[in-house]
Amino acid sequence: MSEESPEKMVADAGQDSDGEPEEKGGFNSYMDSPAFLSGIMRRQVLQAMVKSLPDNVQKRIKALKNLQLEVFDIETKFYEEVYELEKKYQALYDPILEKRRNIVNGSYEPSGAEVEFQSDHEEDDELAEKMKELSSDLKSTKHDYPADVKGIPDFWLKIFRNVTLVSDMVQEHDEAVLKKLKDVCIKYSNDGMSYTLEFHFEPNEHFTNEVLTKQYFLKATIDKEDPFSFEGTEIFKCVGCTINWNKGMNLTVKTIRKKQKHKARGAVRTITKQVPNDSFFNFFTPPEIPEDDTKIDSENENLLASDFEIGHFLRSRVIPKAVLYYTGDVVDDDDDDLEEEEEEDAEEEDDDLDGECDKFIDKINSKKENPPECKQQ
Repeated sequence: MSEESPEKMVADAGQDSDGEPEEKGGFNSYMDSPAFLSGIMRRQVLQAMVKSLPDNVQKRIKALKNLQLEVFDIETKFYEEVYELEKKYQALYDPILEKRRNIVNGSYEPSGAEVEFQSDHEEDDELAEKMKELSSDLKSTKHDYPADVKGIPDFWLKIFRNVTLVSDMVQEHDEAVLKKLKDVCIKYSNDGMSYTLEFHFEPNEHFTNEVLTKQYFLKATIDKEDPFSFEGTEIFKCVGCTINWNKGMNLTVKTIRKKQKHKARGAVRTITKQVPNDSFFNFFTPPEIPEDDTKIDSENENLLASDFEIGHFLRSRVIPKAVLYYTGDVVDDDDDDLEEEEEEDAEEEDDDLDGECDKFIDKINSKKENPPECKQQ
């Protein structure tokens, strides 16, 4: 008795009941490159193909998986050392970033070679031409700063407005406080793997805190239940801080008035009620993660995933490259738009291929369970 090869099974799975090839553009057209399938579909197809292999080949694959776990064990140590390197080099960045803070806040005035930047001169002509084309738009966005203004006004507010990931968080009523934001910096922990984002504020009428903090906890460990999901260091928890709001100045809540009719007497009264309000400062009150993380609901899970993404983006890109986000030398929306388009295209393909994927897997399993009869020699 001879067993058909996986390649033969795949070819047969791409034929209809009469043995004729399926219409061009069907599921079989994707099998030359399974990467075109969605992650879930690809996993189902590839696992079905592996199970169709001879037993001795499957044993060798299991041995390779054990070797992969050994690689991951070493890789966890690598990421732990990466964290120590990041902490070491952050200490070298800090004096430079402190000078940046002093320039932004107007306590230090750069001069001489500090204010010379060659590319400014190289791009003058091109920039001037672009400015002429945009002059009408610029008139409506011109800022009325005095000639003797100190530092760089609204530095961090403008950066947050320029970063797509953060801009959605900033509401109009937040802007007055964010104008008082002096600096955002990173502090790495000496006790375990974590970093803290520190937001330093000038005195303002909304809260008494000088510094608001958000701490992110990291891990580089292998999940025993799903070891092959390991991809390196990841954020698994974050902790905000208590904001000491002045009376009536809490931006994260709003007061609404509602008329209420008494059921028995029919009298109507107006009651006031505080409800949550969209605000940048909700960032400092993330959803709590229960000890049993299986109890977290999908809404909070999505909020946490977004929070982790923002924390990582601030640490790895926005804070180190703040001036480039301020000037537009670095923008983040083009890549995001492209990713969204690709995701939409992938979803459409998934809808078309779901049924064909199930049929394909059924055919492979059928071939495995009911091998062809032996041919007489």
